[in-house]
Order: sequence, then structure tokens, then C-alpha cells
Amino acid sequence: MADAFDVVVIGSGPGGYVTAIRASQLGMKTAIVERAELGGICLNWGCIPTKALLKSGEVYEQLDHLKDYGLSVEKRGFDFGAVVQRSRKVAATLNAGVTFLMKKNKIEVVTGTARLEKGQDAPTVVVGDRKLTAKHVILATGARARTIPAIGLEPDGERVWTYREALVPKSAPKTLVVIGSGAIGMEFASFYRALGSDVTVVEMMPRILPVEDEEVSKAAHKAFEKRGIKFRVPANVKKLTKAKSGVSLEIEAGGKAETLEAEVAIVAVGIVGNVEDMGLEALGVKIEKTHVVTDAHGATGVPGLYAIGDVAGPPWLAHKASHEGVHCIEHIAGLKPTNLTSPIPGCTYTTPQVASVGLTEAQAKEKGLEPKVGRFPFRVNGKAIAAGELDGFVKTVFDGKTGALIGAHMIGHEVTEMIQGFTLAMTLEATEAELQATVFPHPTMSEAMHEASLDAYGMVLHI
Repeated sequence: MADAFDVVVIGSGPGGYVTAIRASQLGMKTAIVERAELGGICLNWGCIPTKALLKSGEVYEQLDHLKDYGLSVEKRGFDFGAVVQRSRKVAATLNAGVTFLMKKNKIEVVTGTARLEKGQDAPTVVVGDRKLTAKHVILATGARARTIPAIGLEPDGERVWTYREALVPKSAPKTLVVIGSGAIGMEFASFYRALGSDVTVVEMMPRILPVEDEEVSKAAHKAFEKRGIKFRVPANVKKLTKAKSGVSLEIEAGGKAETLEAEVAIVAVGIVGNVEDMGLEALGVKIEKTHVVTDAHGATGVPGLYAIGDVAGPPWLAHKASHEGVHCIEHIAGLKPTNLTSPIPGCTYTTPQVASVGLTEAQAKEKGLEPKVGRFPFRVNGKAIAAGELDGFVKTVFDGKTGALIGAHMIGHEVTEMIQGFTLAMTLEATEAELQATVFPHPTMSEAMHEASLDAYGMVLHI
């Protein structure tokens, strides 16, 4: 009976470990299965260590502008090994934190690769020579970088990297091609450019950061070009060839063939769900485009089996996985769970940062709405001027008929710390009147959020 549980969670990323904690809080005997490090890709090889690298790059790049603040240093330089080591220490700290949380909540951690077999209440989870039975099994196995071997987009750890190799190289490449301009691609482009690499980004879509509002994408493109990042947009990758000295990338842009040469290529062309070698097909689990199909509560259709997070489909965000996990386990427990349709913000930690939530202006129009749009630039915001952070703006999208806030989009310094204000407003179904009546502290960059809300209705004060 030692291997009998109420809940077994497979995968310990932000979706899995948060789900396990909430299950334990609800009085369920819980086990979590992990084949690698606790915390999953996010804490160990994704969200957290990349932000540590980006912070080092941001600080180093700021040294170029010390004179603007009346400051100076005698010598400017960096130790790349120390930069990488710091990011690994940060990841290790978070990994230790998850280990502590598992012990605190009396969650049994089972190390190994899980495979599912037909069981009684739910599939039996086989890990090595152990068989874990449970009333409920929750898949939180995440996803991995998509590769395209047919045209050479396959990592080798030397010349072609995914995010994982890009986190721990021995040195920063002098020349770098990044294939894909989503959040992952642009974050690595931003970091390596900050340390002096010659960076070119190749994107097949008509604009970079294609999921963002078009105005934000265009502003980001200009800001990144100003920092020295080069772009080929739109461009189709035809073939990547590896050599001892680097890579050769054959592309087609504007109807013309072009060859790009670089020391290293980073492949950031999407992700695929981790659904293989678990026995899902034999159980009858429906899988579409490498992701498990679920209902609104994470149920797969196989009795007792659920899926959350990246393996269950987009958006592929850590906080979405945690939110889904809490909803799923509370539904299992018979509670009124958190609202699964709550607005989910997205953040890109480049310089400048990009953050958004809800509908873009174009999406609102496609839905037949009549959006009222407001904008406010940081260049006339007092705090931004004092801080020397003038790039970017805030854009708000309201439903013209109801006044409800339906979207918000930002580009600028630390906007990833500000987007939650709009996310909360949307969760509470705030209207333009409530946002306009909200008192924002002065001086803060968040005042631009207020002004953008006012601007949508012709009441902007400071422009």
C-alpha cells in the first residue's frame, strides 16, 4: 500500500509542482515523478536562468550609458564563465526551493521516467520497478524545442543550439544567427547582443514577435535595430549547413536567395509536447500536433487521467501551467475552481521589454468588436525621463460598446512588472470608467497605464 496515492503528478515544472502542493493542501496523498531536476525546464533550463543571463547583459550594456548619468568607470569588461555560473547558481537556488516545498508539503518525490499502464481508477504509473496506483494521474510533462532535421535545424551542442545549449556555452560567439523571433529567440538575441555578439535574427512571419500587437512589434523591431541586431523578415530558411568554423544558412527573403554565415545558430522555431514513450496511445489518449487534448478541466477522456501546462497546448507559459494545475486539482476535489479563462499575460524580457494581455487591436476587429484604443509614450512620463528610460509606450484596447478593457500592450523598461495591473483589471472585468478613476502613484512609469486609458476616451492629460 506504500505505492498507493490519491494523486500522482508526472513532471515537476511550475505546472506539476504547484499542482502537487495544492493537492497536498487539500488533504490528498500525493506523489510527483521527475526524470531530471525538480522545477523542470523553467526553473533549471528556461525562465529563471535566462532572466539571470539577461540581467547580466542589461547591466553590462548600461555601462555604455554611464556618462548620461554623470558616472564613469575606468575599465569595462566581462567574464563570460562567471556570467553563466551566476545563472546556474540562480537556477540551483530555485531547485533547492522546490525540494524544500516538496518536503514541507509531504509530497513523495519519485525519480525516474514514468510510463502509464491501464489501471483501476486511473492509469498505473510505472517508474523503474515501482508501480504507483492513484485515483487521479495528472500529466505535466511539458515540452521541448522543436527541431527540423530535414533542413539541418537539429542541435549538435557545438554549432547549432536550442535554448539549452545557449544557456551554458564555453564562450559567447562573435557571430550568431537566431532562427525565430518569438520570446525565446529574441531574449537570446538580446542577451548575446548586449555582450557584443554580431546577431542576425531570421523570421518567416511578416514581423518579429508575431503574437504581439502590430504596433508593439514594429516598435520592438526599431528598438532592437537601434541596439545593433539585424533582421531578415520575412525570410524562409532553406538549409543549414554545419562546418568546423561555423554554420551557413541559406534563406530566401524578398524573393532573393541569400546566405548567412555565423559561428553559431540558435534554433527557436517553436516547441513540441513531451508525449512519447509513456503509453498514451495504448490508453486511448487523444493527441493532436504533439499535444494532449483535454476538456475545460484538464480531463483527457481516459478515466482518472488529466493533462496541464505545455503538454496540453498553448500558450506555452509557466504561469498558465500553474493556473491550469490549480484549477484541475480543485475541480478533482469538488471545489469551485479558479477561473480557467482568466486573462493570461505574456512577457518578453528583452531590452526593451514587451508585455501584453488580452486581445490585440486587430484581433478585436476580427471578432467584430469596435475597439477604442489609447496610447501613451514613456518619453513624456516623468519617472521614465528621470530614469533615462524613454523608449516605448502603453497601448490599451477597450470594447467601444461596453467600455470593458479587452487588451493591453506595452513596450519599455520593466513593463513585465506592470502588465499585472491590467491583468487584474481584466480579471475583475474593469471598465474604462474604473481605470480612469483609479489613482496611480506619482512619479511612476505606471502612470502611463492611466494616461493610455484616458487617451482611449479623449481625456489624456500629459500629451
